[in-house]
Amino acid sequence: MQIIIVGCGKVGIALTQRLSTEDNNICIVDVDKDVVHQLAAECDVMGLVGNGASYGVLVEAGIEHADLLIAVTESDELNLLCCVIARKASRCQTIARVRNPMYNVEQQFLQKELGLSMIINPEQTAAAEIADLLCFPGAIGIDTFSKGGVEMLRFRIPSDSMLHEMSLKEVSAKIRCDFLICAVDRENEVRIPDGNFVLRSGDVISIVTSRKNAIEFCEKINLKTNGVKNTMIIGGGKISLYLAQQLLNMGIDVKIIERDIRRCEELTELLPEAVIVHGDGSNESLLQEERIDKMASFVALTNMDEENILLSLFAKKRVSSKVVTKINRLQLNEVIHNLDMDSVVYPNLLTAQKILQYVRATKNSIGSNVQTLYRLYNDRVEALEFHVSDNSHITGIPLQNLQLKSGLLICCITRNNQLIIPDGQACILPGDSIIVVTTRLGLQDARDILKG
Repeated sequence: MQIIIVGCGKVGIALTQRLSTEDNNICIVDVDKDVVHQLAAECDVMGLVGNGASYGVLVEAGIEHADLLIAVTESDELNLLCCVIARKASRCQTIARVRNPMYNVEQQFLQKELGLSMIINPEQTAAAEIADLLCFPGAIGIDTFSKGGVEMLRFRIPSDSMLHEMSLKEVSAKIRCDFLICAVDRENEVRIPDGNFVLRSGDVISIVTSRKNAIEFCEKINLKTNGVKNTMIIGGGKISLYLAQQLLNMGIDVKIIERDIRRCEELTELLPEAVIVHGDGSNESLLQEERIDKMASFVALTNMDEENILLSLFAKKRVSSKVVTKINRLQLNEVIHNLDMDSVVYPNLLTAQKILQYVRATKNSIGSNVQTLYRLYNDRVEALEFHVSDNSHITGIPLQNLQLKSGLLICCITRNNQLIIPDGQACILPGDSIIVVTTRLGLQDARDILKG
């Protein structure tokens, strides 16, 4: 695809790095000359210095032949204007990042009237991710497929877990419910395991199952399954607002600690059912005074990654169920991996992931059939949902007879809204959806799972 990315901030960089490796022709546009030149050289893409809302700049970037324009500058209004001009200049699809809560209630109107293909709000996306984690505190990550009918949950095996030193065959025999362990991260190495693989404490495992079976699985291995009753949020930014609105609607008590008195006043008006505390959330005395030890969960949402990390490490020994940490800088991945963290949420990566999913799905017109896409384990694994067409080469053949590529597992089949955890005798039928977990990044079509 011919893709123009306007804005080379954290999301723009993440998008460029991912899309440039997937047989796309990319042109990046930003007013910062140094950033454009550095990113263009790093990713081997075309770089253009200029304002993406300028018709002349977009023409120079190739808008007349572009398939997609993605506007992810820091300004919502500039992003929307870029997309409007792009639609007037060509028939390309457009995606705008829009973050202001004021526009949130007008999202459908804006998308329809401005002819946008997609509007994405990073803060709202991150808030939804955090809310899911607070509803299922035993998991450190949750991804959904088949319109919510199938879930992939990630857990860290505790030191005293019954799973320690058990093979996957033994786990399946002992825990009798429909699930499949489809990936294991051990000491920063990700494996797609077979039945003989032996689990150890400290492993981060991914299972595919329904929510009902996920609860049963967790109960049998003594992981928490009940949603939290209350939460303490440090920082009163946009994510905190969206998150608090969702949690209050779910009957969860919310306490927000925010430094800025004016923002506290705004939050008090916007969230009358929440407790808003004016103060420094990094002050240990204040946290004790606000009874952090009585909280079921804790969410660090300040603007400083280092502060969020330190706060979360402090809270992990005091709250009873769940600690969630927001991180913006991707460079901290390796550091975080070596810390005793609970769940970490990257708003910029979530945004890039949703746009990448849209791009893969858009290629349906040239043969792709990706419906859902997630990048897992620091971008080392992809979990993809494919719709299987009537003329697919993979239908009607037992899975054990399919010549699958290495580093790949078909872990779920959805047929007529029913979840099937397949064995070697199972066959894929036309109209099915399949979930594939693989260390081979960039699959475009269900046929790509086969060798040759």
